[in-house]
Amino acid sequence: MRALVIHAPKDLRLEEIDMPGPGAGEVLIRMAVGGICGSDLHYYNHGGFGAIRIKEPMILGHEVAGHVAELGAGVDGLAVGDLVAVSPSRPCGTCHYCGIGLRNHCENMRFYGSAMPFPHIQGAFREVLVADATQCVKADGLTAAEAAMAEPLAVCLHATRRAGDLFGKRVLITGSGPIGTLSVLAARAAGAAQVVVTDLMDSALDFATAVGADRTINMATDASDLTEYQTGKGYFDVLYECSGAAPALAAGIAAMRPRGVVMQLGLGGDMTIPMQSLTAKELDLRGSFRFHEEFADAVALMRSGKIDLKPLISHSVTLEDAEKGFVLANDRSQAMKTQIIFAKG
Repeated sequence: MRALVIHAPKDLRLEEIDMPGPGAGEVLIRMAVGGICGSDLHYYNHGGFGAIRIKEPMILGHEVAGHVAELGAGVDGLAVGDLVAVSPSRPCGTCHYCGIGLRNHCENMRFYGSAMPFPHIQGAFREVLVADATQCVKADGLTAAEAAMAEPLAVCLHATRRAGDLFGKRVLITGSGPIGTLSVLAARAAGAAQVVVTDLMDSALDFATAVGADRTINMATDASDLTEYQTGKGYFDVLYECSGAAPALAAGIAAMRPRGVVMQLGLGGDMTIPMQSLTAKELDLRGSFRFHEEFADAVALMRSGKIDLKPLISHSVTLEDAEKGFVLANDRSQAMKTQIIFAKG
């Protein structure tokens, strides 16, 4: 079977690898769709991010869905032909953090397409994948493209859970890439009364408007529009910082009311924090990293119709044209979510 393997920056190859078979408790899945994530782009563009670097060839990809083709021994609740969203999160279940319910902080995490450990954890951009049955969430009623969006939505649902009660709250989202735009949907689903989104590009902000943002502000051309929210003690109850850019964090904190919650999702590297403002306003600064149980929640919300992600799927390419997909995904003036089609369904 074929897989997308990164060897070095801009060195992405479609290679033949061995065909696996499912063991006990596992399922063999024929991949249908895979979404290109920001971390995939970091590996493609730079060979890694922060201190993390590719040290050996690695299969990319962790936003995937496909159809069950074969069941291993002891698997219940799934049948051949089922469309499943596949969680890339595979905690060990036995370490300290798994034991206290923080499985997203597992000390032995095996997360698809990650160069954090060595040997690297191989990813899911391949024609056939063997996964634990526990990673598979049935996605009846969805398209494979929608099912593959469960992973980034789960990231935003986890952040929303970390933010606490959002019912009736005023929310600012800085950065309107896939995570920022999905955060609009997550905040709305949690009862946010008002959502304002900032970015540097109108094309990205158009997607935020399409999924329900009340207002968008282009900080490259209309930064003064945010100042009305920065007067007095500020305005917003919750900030989702999704850009990973220090100027966005500073502008967002300036617009926060006292005792609000700042959720940091963006992973652009270490940033300077306006600590005096954070202290004077008694703001809570909270991190949000990956997810666990929220993956199944994401699928359930899509299946119920409460969250519709179809407007965010901007481009799709065939497996043979996968590198064109990476080029498209790099172009924020065009793309929101670019997906690779492995097979129809």
